[in-house]
Amino acid sequence: MRGRYKILIYGCQMNIADAERMEGQLQGAGYTRTEETADADIILINTCCVRETAEDKVYGKIGEIKKIKEKNPKLIFGIAGCMAQKEGDNLMRRAPHIDFVLGTGKVQELTRIIAEIASEHAPVVDVALSDSEIAENLPVARGGKFSAWVPIMYGCNNYCTYCIVPYVRGRERSRAPEEVVAEVQRAVAEGYTEVTLLGQNVNSYGKDHKRADFADLLRMVDEVEGIRRVRFMTSHPKDIGDKLIDTIKNGTHICEHIHLPVQYGSSRILKAMNRGYTVERYRERALRVREELPRASLTTDLIVGFPGETDEDFAEMLAFLREMRYDSAYTFLYSKRSGTPAATMAEQVPDEVKHARLNALMEEQNTISREINERLMGATLEVMVEGASKNDPAVWSGRTRTNKIVLFPHGAEQEGDFVQVRVTQPQTWVLKGEVVS
Repeated sequence: MRGRYKILIYGCQMNIADAERMEGQLQGAGYTRTEETADADIILINTCCVRETAEDKVYGKIGEIKKIKEKNPKLIFGIAGCMAQKEGDNLMRRAPHIDFVLGTGKVQELTRIIAEIASEHAPVVDVALSDSEIAENLPVARGGKFSAWVPIMYGCNNYCTYCIVPYVRGRERSRAPEEVVAEVQRAVAEGYTEVTLLGQNVNSYGKDHKRADFADLLRMVDEVEGIRRVRFMTSHPKDIGDKLIDTIKNGTHICEHIHLPVQYGSSRILKAMNRGYTVERYRERALRVREELPRASLTTDLIVGFPGETDEDFAEMLAFLREMRYDSAYTFLYSKRSGTPAATMAEQVPDEVKHARLNALMEEQNTISREINERLMGATLEVMVEGASKNDPAVWSGRTRTNKIVLFPHGAEQEGDFVQVRVTQPQTWVLKGEVVS
């Protein structure tokens, strides 16, 4: 055995998927995982820079690891992910105890770089981005027991004015459809019954290689023998077409949940965000989803406090929220990201105004979520058992096909089982129920 490693992960599901590929390489090279950071011979932080708070947490952790390295000078310490891509060797200048900085397009180079540092004891920065390169056939050490993350593409071409992702993830690059299907098949063979297909904009899948579009790929994955649930994220509203909606409608294992981030409910702000659609266009697409998939849940992302946001804009946002009636929404305060156009826009909204508007938005959405969930009182739903509730080990936690969390008392069920649960107590964020024999 080479030694022990610890990977700390910040950010989105794509970061989790990247970390699983890093773990696969380390385990293949003879390293074993440790849960104790202080016991590790290799510490890697897979970082996020989408919001300032994520960067602040990483810098705090870098400071903590300096103390560990002072006690263990042989420790190899690296930074990977979006923040590594954005900052490059600036990270080493700020924290010289960092041994390597690994960009988002260099996940496959991890063990080579570690071997190089171990033999030459010289720091390494590798943040080169390719517009075409995708590393395939990397070993994957998955974190979940029954649900698997499967990236189908990397990068983003949209350049929303608030978003750093295209600058740190590069241009869109789609995996070959047979590579995606083969990874899903391997996951099923390993016992995984649910997969989530990942991309910054899955609806753009295949526009580069033109061998299959996302609807085609979704159908291929739906047909993999042994799969029980197929999920995907995230859909961009400007690219969701009728073919995709029909594929979901006619699928067998494709879950009835569409995450469709609107980001704002005013066309004026959407234009400033460079989202590529108007409120009217979004409404038309959302209504199409609701018509064809009446039992589906529709969720979204919302940003409050974008530069130039007025009281009138925010009133439009609340009105749009009441109209759309999302099952749930991820709500965020606008955060400046250096290098993005929005960071230098005039009329930055004061923090106290942002927080007041965010509270009002969350209160409105919570009311809507509760009303939607209350309609499920008495309904019997298929739930995949994910594990014990964090708050009560005597209670199972699982999810419906529509991605709603359900809590129910322990019985003879096992993790990974699919059970029928009758809803007895709908709440704002979860449903409580009991297993139906």
